[in-house]
Amino acid sequence: MIRAAVSRVSGLIGAAAVSAVLSLSGAAQAENLADALIGAYKTSGLLIQNRALLRAADEDVAVAVSTLRPIIDWTGRYTTSTAKSSTSGIVTNTDGTDVFWGLTVQQLLYVGGNSRMGIQVAQETVLATRQTLLSVEQSILFRAVVAYMEVLRTAEIVRLRENNVRVLGEELRAAQDRFEVGEVTRTDVALAESRQAAARTSLAVARGDYVNAKEEYLAAVGNRPGNLSTTPHLPKPPASLETAQDLALRNHPSVLAAQHQVAAGELNIKRAETLLGPTASLAGEVGFTNTYNSTNYRETASLALRLNQRLYQGGAISSGVRRAMASRDSLRANLLTVKENVAQDVASAYIALRVAEASLTASEANIRAARIAFEGVREEARLGARPTLDVLDSEQELLDALADRVTAQASRYIASYQLLSAQGLLTAERLRLNVPIYDPAAYYNSVKNAPSRYSKQGSDLDRVLRSISKN
Repeated sequence: MIRAAVSRVSGLIGAAAVSAVLSLSGAAQAENLADALIGAYKTSGLLIQNRALLRAADEDVAVAVSTLRPIIDWTGRYTTSTAKSSTSGIVTNTDGTDVFWGLTVQQLLYVGGNSRMGIQVAQETVLATRQTLLSVEQSILFRAVVAYMEVLRTAEIVRLRENNVRVLGEELRAAQDRFEVGEVTRTDVALAESRQAAARTSLAVARGDYVNAKEEYLAAVGNRPGNLSTTPHLPKPPASLETAQDLALRNHPSVLAAQHQVAAGELNIKRAETLLGPTASLAGEVGFTNTYNSTNYRETASLALRLNQRLYQGGAISSGVRRAMASRDSLRANLLTVKENVAQDVASAYIALRVAEASLTASEANIRAARIAFEGVREEARLGARPTLDVLDSEQELLDALADRVTAQASRYIASYQLLSAQGLLTAERLRLNVPIYDPAAYYNSVKNAPSRYSKQGSDLDRVLRSISKN
């Protein structure tokens, strides 16, 4: 009877070890990591929000372009008046009603390059916003990676805890059998009962963590996890930390966005300086005035060239130049800070990957040692040379070693993708996900020339925006 119980315990421990290996390294199932990343890319509300912000920035270019074009207004005016006058004692009442219709045209001719630099500022802002969108995309995809691995990890921890409860159940039955034949005391049985109760508590916690992981997966990916398959091959790590940092400083969207912001700051200084110079504009008006109850009418046409230069505004213009310079300096300092943060993030991810790899290697050795120790202690206990508590402690150490390996495997995958993100490489395009890649230039190319709403291009854009709003 005792040998049968020992055999059952050994089989359950072996099953736990095999399960730990298969879950994170096993045969393909229904849904893989690429599917999760595609789901996150397609359903993320944060991505949709930032794409809309990018379209708004694109429209700023169109607004800037419009300043180089004429402004045309039509004017209608209805005027009624009553006048009373007295001449040599004769009082005269005069009533009149005039209707005016006219067109006015205004065109800036010269503003010292302010308008063209405004276009360039808007374009730099668009480029910065595109990079910000890529940063958001990276965060969305990395969240999906973490959610995927957490579902795998917590599911495997639940399986280990369930196996542990079964193992301790066998240990309890073995202790009870040995108690009945007088080989152990009642204390040994109580210890086995206590350990099984603690294992049930740990199983409840593990199941709660698993539920939370599935809810996070739903939020990150857009659907509940099914049978998740083994993860794909790990991304190839960089040759060295320095190589990874150099690549990140050249490629990371946060760095590129900050660089475009600095370029826009430089242009804003020049724009502020143009306000100190002269401007020239052209204005024209044609109109027709008809007077009711009279045959009088008047047709007018005028054309005016206006030259203007602000001579004094209480120091506001000079202050504006200094403010633009201070803003530029702030953006330069921000660029340095961003570069430092990116380099630090790469180093942290690189070290985390190395630590996870070392932990995985150590956990494998720990499992082998813990299994040998457990089998030895269990056999010694069967012969009466070890108390039940030693068997329970040894079994717990083996369980902890198995759980450590599961965590180390998940940590290695997460750290690998974290390193990709830190280098600016965790995007749908670079990962070659099987999904239509959002083209940030498509909308920009449609609006960069500021099409009128009455043009065909403007009508097409209105339909596109109405469709986006419905979706």
